[in-house]
Amino acid sequence: MSLAACRHWVFDMDGTLTVAVHDFPAIKRALGIPQEDDILHHLAGLPEAEAQAKHDWLLEHERELAIGSVAAPGAVALVRELHRRGCRLGILTRNAHELALLTLAAIGLGDCFATDDVLGRGEAIPKPHPDGLLQLAARWGVAADALVMVGDYRFDLECAQAAGARGVLVNLPDNPWPELTEMHAADCAALLQLLA
Repeated sequence: MSLAACRHWVFDMDGTLTVAVHDFPAIKRALGIPQEDDILHHLAGLPEAEAQAKHDWLLEHERELAIGSVAAPGAVALVRELHRRGCRLGILTRNAHELALLTLAAIGLGDCFATDDVLGRGEAIPKPHPDGLLQLAARWGVAADALVMVGDYRFDLECAQAAGARGVLVNLPDNPWPELTEMHAADCAALLQLLA
């Protein structure tokens, strides 16, 4: 099936539908996390009280970013066109569910996604684990290979590959992960043109 014919689309949030604003090195410094570590994996390995305190700090920091979110080039037009076509649309983010909803509202796309189809780090094992995609496939009553996962980082593509879904990379001028990617588009506007 061509990508243009696909009816089930899942998007990463930060850096995919929005302009990337997270300063991950600064967040790691503020939380005392080694630069080479993944933030969520590191927090998962801490004692409960320490992990909770750091998760609380992260949530408040990300809340400010969510409220000020700006849509990535072409993101609104792409999502609106897929919504107009009657496609099922989901979000799979390593951010928190409530902040994903705030972000969607901030960029004017809140009406395109059912709340239950927005999965954050509290609803699914964080990417690159395929759990979130498999949950959405089950909820939508389709096989995972019917899903398209659109993202801007290798975790999105690894998640897609692990689930058996199709991976599309956006918002990078070049594709550093061709072995994980079904399609690469410079941005969401270019992806929409490819789907025309």
